[in-house]
Amino acid sequence: MKSMPKTVTQIRIAHINDTHSYFEPSTVQLELNIDNRQYTPYVSVGGFARIKSRTEQLKHQAWVDKRAFMFLHAGDCFQGTLYFSLFKGKANSDLLNRLGLTAMTLGNHELDMGNQPVFDFANQINFPLLCGNWDLSNEAVHKVHRLSSTNSLKPYNNATGTACWITQTVDDTQVAIFGLSIDKMSEIANPDPDTGFINAIDTARNTVDEIKQAGINKIILLSHLGYDTDHELANTVSGISVIVGGHSHVLQGDFNDLGIKSKDEYGKRVGDTYIVQAGMHAQTLGHCDIDFDEQGRVVAFSGKNELLVGRRLCIDASMTDAKCIQHYDYISKRLFEHHNVVRCIKDQHIQQHINSVYRPTVHALQTTILGHLADGLRHVRIPDEQGGSELCPMVAESFLEAMRGIGHEVDFAIHNAGGVRCSLNSGPLSHADIAGKLLPFAVPIGVYRIKGQYLADILEGAIDNALDVQGTGSGSFPYCHNLKYTLDLNAPKGSRVAELQILERGTWRKPQSDKIYCGTSSAYTMKGKEGYGAILYSEPDSVVTEMTMAECFIQMIAEQPLRFESQIKLGHNR
Repeated sequence: MKSMPKTVTQIRIAHINDTHSYFEPSTVQLELNIDNRQYTPYVSVGGFARIKSRTEQLKHQAWVDKRAFMFLHAGDCFQGTLYFSLFKGKANSDLLNRLGLTAMTLGNHELDMGNQPVFDFANQINFPLLCGNWDLSNEAVHKVHRLSSTNSLKPYNNATGTACWITQTVDDTQVAIFGLSIDKMSEIANPDPDTGFINAIDTARNTVDEIKQAGINKIILLSHLGYDTDHELANTVSGISVIVGGHSHVLQGDFNDLGIKSKDEYGKRVGDTYIVQAGMHAQTLGHCDIDFDEQGRVVAFSGKNELLVGRRLCIDASMTDAKCIQHYDYISKRLFEHHNVVRCIKDQHIQQHINSVYRPTVHALQTTILGHLADGLRHVRIPDEQGGSELCPMVAESFLEAMRGIGHEVDFAIHNAGGVRCSLNSGPLSHADIAGKLLPFAVPIGVYRIKGQYLADILEGAIDNALDVQGTGSGSFPYCHNLKYTLDLNAPKGSRVAELQILERGTWRKPQSDKIYCGTSSAYTMKGKEGYGAILYSEPDSVVTEMTMAECFIQMIAEQPLRFESQIKLGHNR
């Protein structure tokens, strides 16, 4: 007797996003309410070794259930930890290859340092990098390393107005996958000016039409657009079965009883499209089973995000009582019974590879002491009653010293408060404290020349953005070196900066309107982002160097060790 043809296409998708070089597990404090008592245990969560172990389990079960298996990454693997500061994209390409991805889309942080790191990454991976609205058709022909010549990268097809897409064969049918990234990429990252991004929704609509014309009706979008834009796209473009998203770090599912912020049910349905996203930092893994009928409709959908935890939890005895310790086993049992928690062993091959190839260098820097702080250094974004950031002006100073050290006659430095991520405590100061915590984003530093008449406008714009509820956040607040001014937070918008002066040959002077001064800032700020639009009035000879924020600050500490040991503090407007 012949078996009936299969009319339902069944797949399982595992997915991650915004892993940001968190290859090792994170320590997370949970908040558990058990029998009307509150417990706050610490658990080891996530990491690439656990992700590998869990995806292999899911892949095997999919095989048993006769489901096709796909493993997708929704972008932003760059930046975030000391692993990236040290190894850039090399460690990511190596370890993502070992995870066995089906495909990945491009995140904005992949382009923090321009196109070259993406070229290097794309030539090291063994899976496609879907960049469906990145237009490489005008890429400069004189470039030695042209992205358009990279086989693994699937960009925008300028001739058809569509994304380049891939297919996965499932039984006797095909499933199409394409990727989209934030179309305003130049506003938040640093793509080379000859490679622009096309409107994401228009590209999605055209691509879906092309895929359907090719006879394929099962379509997956791998998106680094953000959760809200995923919803907008699903409402606007019909025909997409599933959007696997990233960028906004949304953790779907109910994790509230663990003390972890989450949003919406897993697999939020908008029209006929299901939207999934799996948090951040390789802490969680999402997976869903999807059944399609012959017309491409999703007739069954189920899945969840899972917090991947280790075998043990730790309870701080000083924070609780003896009864809590006595009930350790009971608390563990209740945690591991949670429907969104998976007790997950580490894949030994991945863990051994991290330990042998990358961990020694990271450990060396974690134990390399650059100096000792007699007192802590405070960082706040916007000045308060205690004053402004002590650290951000010092970071700005390090930019100036570093740029002068390589031959640029820099007059002043400006840095945005959000570029500094934490305060520093008194005591030993390690390389890892700087590159892994204080300045973890490997953003390059540049120099620009600009007329004095625009200096106040730069500061005003950044301050307005930081204080305006319609702005992009307090991280834009400007801190300076060799510039000082009186700041009146109660003054009207556009009039908060007064008595602006610049240090010239040891003397503070009012900037001359027509005189051209040389400034230094991060490449991010030099793009005019987040209120820094007046920087775009600079002369057309700006230069972005290969030195990062952390490298500048570490160099200054090395050159001035006694200063940091004696803890000389600078005023926030020096």
